[in-house]
Amino acid sequence: MSKLLRVSWLPGSDRLRGRCHCGAEAEGDDPTAMWEWLQAHPDHPASGPVPA
Repeated sequence: MSKLLRVSWLPGSDRLRGRCHCGAEAEGDDPTAMWEWLQAHPDHPASGPVPA
């Protein structure tokens, strides 16, 4: 079974919403930081990616 990681663009903004397969969600504006946050499961902070 594969684990679904999803990044969606929030219309009307420059923001992205990431959702981990564990149910954690985060918003940010850096796509690289968002993917790194998602791939850090289970060690990602619940608050989302840390801005650079």
